[in-house]
Amino acid sequence: MRAISRRRALLLGGLGAAATVAGGAGLWWTATSRFSPEAGGGFAEPEELRSTDGQLNVRLEASPVSVPLGGLQASILGYNGGVPGPTLRVRGGDTLQIELVNNLGVPTNLHVHGLHVSPQGNGDNVFVMVPPGQSFSYEHRLPADHPSGTYWYHPHHHGMVADQVSAGLFGAIIVEEEDAPAVSRERILVVSDITLDGSGALAEATPMDRMLGREGRLVLVNGHSNPELSARPGERERWRIVNTCVARYLRLRLDGQQWELLGIDLARFPTPQTVDEVLLAPGNRADVLVTATAGVSALRTSYYNRGSMAGMMGRAARGPDGTGDLVLATFSVSGTPATAPPASPPMPARPAPEDLRNAVVAARRQLTLATGTGMGMGMGMMSFTINGRTFDPDRTDTVVAAGTVEEWTLLNPSPMDHPFHLHVWPMQVVEEAGTAPDSATWRDVVNIPANGQVKVRISFTGFTGRSVYHCHILDHEDQGMMGVIDVR
Repeated sequence: MRAISRRRALLLGGLGAAATVAGGAGLWWTATSRFSPEAGGGFAEPEELRSTDGQLNVRLEASPVSVPLGGLQASILGYNGGVPGPTLRVRGGDTLQIELVNNLGVPTNLHVHGLHVSPQGNGDNVFVMVPPGQSFSYEHRLPADHPSGTYWYHPHHHGMVADQVSAGLFGAIIVEEEDAPAVSRERILVVSDITLDGSGALAEATPMDRMLGREGRLVLVNGHSNPELSARPGERERWRIVNTCVARYLRLRLDGQQWELLGIDLARFPTPQTVDEVLLAPGNRADVLVTATAGVSALRTSYYNRGSMAGMMGRAARGPDGTGDLVLATFSVSGTPATAPPASPPMPARPAPEDLRNAVVAARRQLTLATGTGMGMGMGMMSFTINGRTFDPDRTDTVVAAGTVEEWTLLNPSPMDHPFHLHVWPMQVVEEAGTAPDSATWRDVVNIPANGQVKVRISFTGFTGRSVYHCHILDHEDQGMMGVIDVR
């Protein structure tokens, strides 16, 4: 039996010695320890918690849980006993209060990914650390004109982010709009991946997994393997898809169905865009309309080459199963045709972010996300840096004047894609691969291709304080590809 690491034993905390020892025999995936996940079953969504009278008070308990995943009883982590955690629905102007209770054996905290809220005090403050057995009360006051859209929450305690997210700690946040498109139903699809051993215990990431960014062997939608979604012909559905994977890119297709993109991250297009596929980097979200056509279709993620490191070619690009082509869910459309909802009006009746392409730029910066071997590092170990430095919470890397607009050139000289995430302040993409977008394109996660660059503009308005930017391949963030920004 391979010895279980102290890190993993602490992470699983309250699962108890029996579950830990049971999983110890299969920490690494081998031909004998794999299981074939059971696919199918009905589609289910997490519990929804909605704000009332401008307030949503939530208690989130991060704890070890035992839940069925892919036909196996899995010993993982979850919020409030489930995976994903509850979906939080709020509106612009609301106050979201979250009491985070840490029932793990290690520290944790909570990041509200994509929300434009204060990073100070008990706001979206990633420098907060909640020790085991303790709790912390967060308060997020959303501006009245906060962009509607799909967001999410997850831990952000440096050095443990990938472990905790991959183990099941994540959930969706919806900021609702007044001008929602008319649909037959709305669905939340939270996509995650995880690696389990043959007994259902969490498999520990290998050093190579951490260098490349781990891709779990079991890919799930709302904690289920290939669930079945049912509809009638003519029904129009809204799907909010969240990529919570540590490193997996989702190149989504729904062949045989009308597939229209409303937006990615906080962006929403003036009119739906008919697309064949949607690419989501880790941390990205998609908002799509599906008009049901009779038949059975697969929501699948196809192969995406995100690059690799010398001597490891193919592992990161294709994933541990060698292909990266997976069915996420099955969409079965049958029965009496339904009357489609009326066509939606032009969508941006809500305030839209200011287009920064003609804004006065106060400063221009270059941020280089790089990988390489470092002095004093173990054989084969890689360094993950921004502008040549690894993360230090006590050092401020970037100081910005509040109320100004800056242009950042994000450079990636490495042979792997790096999805770049800035907390609190959204980014407007102004140039990709040397080409300017035709319209205002807003993201909170921007993919920087291997050996490529992207230019973004950021309006540092609304809030001041210290926060972070980082690679959203969470293993890379944990190993130092993160910097501190102070807006003052």
